[in-house]
Amino acid sequence: MRGQPFLYPSAVTALVRDFVNRGAGEDACFDPLTPREVEILKLIAEAHTSREIAATLVISAKTVERHRANIMEKLGMRDRVELTRYAIRRGLIEP
Repeated sequence: MRGQPFLYPSAVTALVRDFVNRGAGEDACFDPLTPREVEILKLIAEAHTSREIAATLVISAKTVERHRANIMEKLGMRDRVELTRYAIRRGLIEP
């Protein structure tokens, strides 16, 4: 009604997932994650707990959990397994 585009949250999730699955994020200049989020994603994919990540990065466990929630929202993912797959595809960790 205001002349602005609107996308349902499920549509945004599908678009982000498609973008990630095609690997366009690896070749494009645009990276949806901040350097700190990439650092945390790598540690999550290496199976570190929130407390271990917090101790390593000298931040609180709540901050780690907030970063993880932001990462999952940005990438349209639901759990650690999907984050780990993404990290492997992106080359952050070895399979």
